[in-house]
Amino acid sequence: MNITDVGHLVSDADEGEDKLVEGAKREKKTPWEIAEFYTQDFMHSLDELNILTPTIICKATDHIQEMLDFVRELNNRGFAYRIEGDGIYFDVSKLEGYGKLSRQSLDDLRAGARIEINERKRHPADFALWKDAPPEHIMQWPSPWGPGYPGWHIECSTMSMKYLGRKIDIHTGGVDHVPIHHENEIAQSEALTGETWVRYWLHGEFLQVDGGKMSKSLNNFYTVASLRERHFDPIAFRYLCLNAHYRTPLNFTWEGLEAAQTALWRLRQAYQKLPADAAEPSPDLLAKFQSAINDDLNVPLALSYAWEAARSGEAGGKALLTKFDQVLGLRLDAEFAPQQGELPPELAALLEQRKLARANKDWTLSDQLRDELARRGVTVKDTKDGTQWEYKANK
Repeated sequence: MNITDVGHLVSDADEGEDKLVEGAKREKKTPWEIAEFYTQDFMHSLDELNILTPTIICKATDHIQEMLDFVRELNNRGFAYRIEGDGIYFDVSKLEGYGKLSRQSLDDLRAGARIEINERKRHPADFALWKDAPPEHIMQWPSPWGPGYPGWHIECSTMSMKYLGRKIDIHTGGVDHVPIHHENEIAQSEALTGETWVRYWLHGEFLQVDGGKMSKSLNNFYTVASLRERHFDPIAFRYLCLNAHYRTPLNFTWEGLEAAQTALWRLRQAYQKLPADAAEPSPDLLAKFQSAINDDLNVPLALSYAWEAARSGEAGGKALLTKFDQVLGLRLDAEFAPQQGELPPELAALLEQRKLARANKDWTLSDQLRDELARRGVTVKDTKDGTQWEYKANK
C-alpha cells in the first residue's frame, strides 16, 4: 500500500497547491506531521474494520530518487517534454492506445477536456511527471531539472514496480480514478516497460450517503470514529458493505446501518450457539462459497451461504463458518447481541456506555447504567467470560 504524502495537487489539471501543504498551513503543522497523523488514523481505522494490514506500506517521500530515475528514463525514451517554469510532462500522443481503460480516444479527450487547459501542453491530457517548485514551496527536492516535487501519478507506478515487479496481477481503486489517474498510471508504466502493466482492474463504485454524494460541506461525511460515537460496532459497517457487490453503488443510511448491526449480532449469536464438533464441514456449501468469491468477488452471494450454514444446524457448521469468516472478516466469535428480543438503539447505546465505564474502571457510573438498564428491561450480568445480558421489553 502506498501513502501519498506528496504530489497530490488540489486540481486535476496539475495546477494549484499540494493538498498536504495546504493542510499543513491550515493546521499550522508541517506536511510531514499532517501525513503522519492521518496515516496513523487510517491504520487505526483498518484495525477497527478488521482489514488486514498490507505486507508493504510505502511512502512517496521515501522514493523520490526512484521517481526521478523513472522520469529520466521516460524522457530518454521520448515520452516526456519540459515546459520551462512548470515541469516535466508526459506526452500522451507518443503512446499508442492511451485512453484504452476508459475507452476514450485522444480526440475524445481533447474535445471533452473538463479541466482548465494549460495552453503550453501539447495535448490537454498530458500530465505532470515532475513539477518545478518555487523557492517558498515547503516540499521540494533537487532534480536534473532544478528543485521540484513529483506529480501525482508517478509515485504509484514507481513504488509498485519496486515492490511488485513490472507486471501487476490485480490493481484496485475507485471508479473515479479510471479516466485520469489509472489511465496515466498505465501510460507511464507501459511507456517504460513496453508491455501490459496490469492484468485485471477492479474498480469499486461510490459509497453514497442518503442517496447523495458524501461531502464535508453537506455535513454528511462520516468516519469510523463517527460510528463509535453513535455506539455502532465498526464491523456492522463492514457487514453493510458486504451486502453490495463492489461494482454496485452502496447507499449509506443510519437506518441501514442499524439493520446491518442487528443482522451481524444475529449471525454471531447463531455461530456461537453451533456445537464445536469434529465433523467435516459440508463440501457442497464450501464449494458454493468459494465459487461465489471466485466469481468477480460476489460477496453478497457468499454471505448468503454463511447464513445458510448458520441456520442449518448441521454437524461441522461451526467449522464451516469459521472458514467463511477468514474471508468475510466479521469476527463471528466476538460479543453479540441481542440474547433475547431485539435491543433498541438507545439501550444499545447505554450498554456501550457501561462497557466503556468498566474499561475506565468508573464503577459508580457502571452501576448507575446497570440500574438504568434494569429499569428498562435489560438484565446485565458480569461474568469471567465477559458481560452477558437479556432483554425483555417492558409491557
